[in-house]
Amino acid sequence: MSKKKDKNRGSAGQKRPGWNEYFIGIAKAVSTRATCLRRKYGAVVTKDNIIVSTGYNGAPSGMKDCLEVGRCTRKELRIPHGERYELCHSVHAEANAIIRAPVHELEGATIYISGADDGLGECLSEPCMMCKRIILNSKIARVVYSDGNGKFHVVHPKKWLKKRV
Repeated sequence: MSKKKDKNRGSAGQKRPGWNEYFIGIAKAVSTRATCLRRKYGAVVTKDNIIVSTGYNGAPSGMKDCLEVGRCTRKELRIPHGERYELCHSVHAEANAIIRAPVHELEGATIYISGADDGLGECLSEPCMMCKRIILNSKIARVVYSDGNGKFHVVHPKKWLKKRV
């Protein structure tokens, strides 16, 4: 009688990460390219478990980023996270990943998001309201984001529409 082979275990019994863990890990790696002084975010868009595009938060092409300038206006003014984004020069990781993806690959895709606070480690990486609208408009079907504690949340963006008051 043969044992059923676990597709997430190698021949030495090593556990392989599931797709969500795998792509969240890649989003975390992408975040290391971010040029924000406050938080570093990475995003990975996949379709059928194939990477379509990646993005990290940073200044628009051709513009000096916060690392080059050596200062962050929002940090200097002690503006809380999630507020006054108009003072920020960065394009968010989610927006950059969506901008760089072929439009026909976005419908039904999944976006993975991971972020880290400057000096504090992994943080809750739920998309902001602006990015939620971009994700909805792109027709991405699933959002998987870090919870800040080594786990993640899986959300279907259309549920965001039902939360409106």
